[in-house]
Amino acid sequence: PPPPPPPPPPPPYFFLMIRRPPISTLSSSSAASDVFKRQVFISLSNPSYAETIKPIIDGNSDAKIKLVVYESLTCSYCANFHKNVYPELKKNFIDEGIISIEYKSFPLNIAALNASKFAHCENDGNSELLHFLYDNQNEWAKGSTAEEYNKNLIKVIKSGNFKIDEQKCLENKSLEDHILNDRIEGVKSFNINSTPTLLINGKKFEKSLTYKNLKKAIEKLL
Repeated sequence: PPPPPPPPPPPPYFFLMIRRPPISTLSSSSAASDVFKRQVFISLSNPSYAETIKPIIDGNSDAKIKLVVYESLTCSYCANFHKNVYPELKKNFIDEGIISIEYKSFPLNIAALNASKFAHCENDGNSELLHFLYDNQNEWAKGSTAEEYNKNLIKVIKSGNFKIDEQKCLENKSLEDHILNDRIEGVKSFNINSTPTLLINGKKFEKSLTYKNLKKAIEKLL
C-alpha cells in the first residue's frame, strides 16, 4: 500500500511575551510584578473569533473622525483618560456625532488581560463596564497574585450590578485571543509600546492626551 500522507503542518503561532510593565502601571505592591510575566502562544490559524466578538466603540462608527485608543486596564494614565478626558470628548464630539472612539486592548500584565475579558464579555460592544473598571481602578488593581486581582475584579463588578458569568468570562479562550490579537496588531501596525496610545484616523497622536490637545486636533479635521 502507498505510504500514509504526511501530517498537516502545524498552525502558525505568534509568540508574545508580556513583559513586566513600567512601575507607573503597577499597583503599590512590588510583589505583584512577579506574577505578570508570562509567555503566550496564540494560534492565528482560525481568526473566526474576530467575527463574533464586537469591538467596544463609543459614538457613530461612520463618523468622519475616528479615534482608536490602545490601553491597559491597569494603566493609571489610561484611567486618567477615561475619567478626565473622555467626558469632555463625549459631551462635545461623541454625542454630536462628530467622532467615534474604539477601545483596543493592550494588556501590560495578566491582571489587565483578565479585566479586558470582563469588559468584552457578554456586552455586545457596550462600553459601560469598561468605563466602570477604569473609574474604579483603585478598588481592584491591587494584590500580590493573579488570584487576588481576580477576586477584587469580581467584587467590584458585582458592586456595579453587571449581570455576567465571571468564571465563564475568565475561561473564554475566544475573548483572550481577541484581546491579545489587539495587542499584536498594535505592535505590528503602529509600533505601540506604551499605554495609552491614541490614533486619529489611523495616525498616531504624538502630543499629551489632554482634552485641550485633542480638541485642537479634532477641530483641524472638521
